[in-house]
Amino acid sequence: TDEAQLTELAGALRSRGIAPDLVLVATGVLSNETGLRPEKSYRQQDAEAFRKVFEINTFAPASVAKHLLPIMPRKGRAVFAALSARVGSISDNGLGGWHAYRASKAALNMLIRNYAIETARSNDQMICVGLHPGTVRTPLSGPFSKNVSESALFEPAQSAAYLAKVIDGLSPGDSGRVFDWAGKEIPA
Repeated sequence: TDEAQLTELAGALRSRGIAPDLVLVATGVLSNETGLRPEKSYRQQDAEAFRKVFEINTFAPASVAKHLLPIMPRKGRAVFAALSARVGSISDNGLGGWHAYRASKAALNMLIRNYAIETARSNDQMICVGLHPGTVRTPLSGPFSKNVSESALFEPAQSAAYLAKVIDGLSPGDSGRVFDWAGKEIPA
């Protein structure tokens, strides 16, 4: 979320002649130790909580895109990916709740779509996608994984390997979409 650091990073890469062909933004927050919790009802919504969740889940990937998409290759395959979530799907939402988190990931998915359209104009091999890593044994999902079976709860390295395989299998026709850890498209 620090624009100055991202400007510095992009400048350092550019000055070294580095055009990254893979950028993976792995930010995300659902709750934290300072009291941030997903809402179960609209009555629990809080503007400050929305700001914090959007800052990390939406604005941070947007800032990374602002600074790194311009230095990514103009020819050949390149991938910009950001961690999204299945719960960011508007059409797949049958449970409600988690308002700030769901909205922040839905907004991220729209940005991914926008970036895909824009970057295709300068590199028809550019791929911009959202990736859902599954339920991963991390502090983000820990408090909410009690009802997740052991077989559906991934270790971080396991999830990363699944996502790497998904990234390897992407083509330009996949740009602007969101995929889960198994490579299945998540509806908008």
